[in-house]
Amino acid sequence: MSVFLAVTPAEAASCRGYRVPLVHIAYAVGDGGRLLRSELPRGAQGGLLGLSDRCNGPLPELPMLCRAILGECHARRFGGVLADFEGGAWEDRLPFLSRLGAMLTQSGRRLYVPEAFAVPEASVLVCTALSGGTLRERLSDAAARYGTQRIALDCQRLAMDFVLPCRSGEGMPLTPEELSARREKCGAAVFFSEELCANYFSYTAQGRAHFVLFDTAETLRRKLRLGRERGMETAFFMYPEVSDLLPELLNA
Repeated sequence: MSVFLAVTPAEAASCRGYRVPLVHIAYAVGDGGRLLRSELPRGAQGGLLGLSDRCNGPLPELPMLCRAILGECHARRFGGVLADFEGGAWEDRLPFLSRLGAMLTQSGRRLYVPEAFAVPEASVLVCTALSGGTLRERLSDAAARYGTQRIALDCQRLAMDFVLPCRSGEGMPLTPEELSARREKCGAAVFFSEELCANYFSYTAQGRAHFVLFDTAETLRRKLRLGRERGMETAFFMYPEVSDLLPELLNA
């Protein structure tokens, strides 16, 4: 399985010494459909082009924008594009990604997109951070919908505190420091959930029951292993989420 680490230009230097390909979060679609680029580290080559959407309107010149992105891929030897787009009101984003995906495929490259933008020409990011159901079922359902070879694992690091009952399935996100403080304060035993592929513990505060789900380097490796066993070939981590886990996560 190919594991990518998404980094900004300022973070790239911190990843030296780890034999892992990078997603360079240095590109954006700007107003007017122009391709914007931050200054990359000298000699940055290979990995993927990380693309965000900062355009507050429709994209006027899709062919020109796609050619500009392909030009960057050729110049930097990027193996493809990770389009980290968020849901918006502009209907032309799907046609744009379809066109870009087709052009990348023709050049032997790949496009990766969130599920909300799952065009047929792209691989689809499936988040592994769950608060309900089972990860096995989640991956099986995604494979049935998109095809196993199109699935890429979006390995978000889970750390969330749920006040029970939690009908929405949404808890309060915790920083590593907040998670550590809660564990130390309550002294609760930690267990592993096979269904969610994450660790958990529970505690009571102000008469309310709390349930805390969180990932470690080991649970993240288990998620990678689960995807690999199902024939999934690619996974992504965001550097800020796993920076403190890198020695254990990537050198194992």
